[in-house]
Amino acid sequence: MQKAIFLDRDGVINIEKNYLHKIEDFEFIDGVFESLLYLQSLGYKLFIITNQSGISRAYYTIDDFNKLTNWMMAELSKKNIKISQLEFCPHGPNDNCTCRKPKTGMIDNILKNFQIDLDSSWLIGDKTSDINCAYNAKIKNTIQVKSGHKFNEHESNALFICNSIKNIKTIITK
Repeated sequence: MQKAIFLDRDGVINIEKNYLHKIEDFEFIDGVFESLLYLQSLGYKLFIITNQSGISRAYYTIDDFNKLTNWMMAELSKKNIKISQLEFCPHGPNDNCTCRKPKTGMIDNILKNFQIDLDSSWLIGDKTSDINCAYNAKIKNTIQVKSGHKFNEHESNALFICNSIKNIKTIITK
């Protein structure tokens, strides 16, 4: 069984920009490379799970998403960061799919390909729906970062709250 880190994309890996789909608009969060390398050094497999309702809203296409994703994955790879699998939900909030967070379809797809020890795994997100997805998937270890969508810390149900992924070294230590 492998321990894993499930990462939201927007607000965790890159600066949150509404319906981001162009490479020229993509900016990595400060410290993300160092943090992901640190997590890998602790033996975690890295996965990205991201809601992309801009596709269903026709703000951009799956091809646009794939182009940006391929570029992002290549940039991460250049830094020796291995994302084992990326899952995305192209549906909108009213589409009643099984993959849109807080539902667990994206994590379920990853679990078909990897033997993950969910008790030793973490989910890092910036929205309540990310944290609820973790709990729905039986992932108890959660971090909500302030680097994405604004939220009320007193209403967060995350196990930990921190400013950004840059601060996780004080939380995830083994």
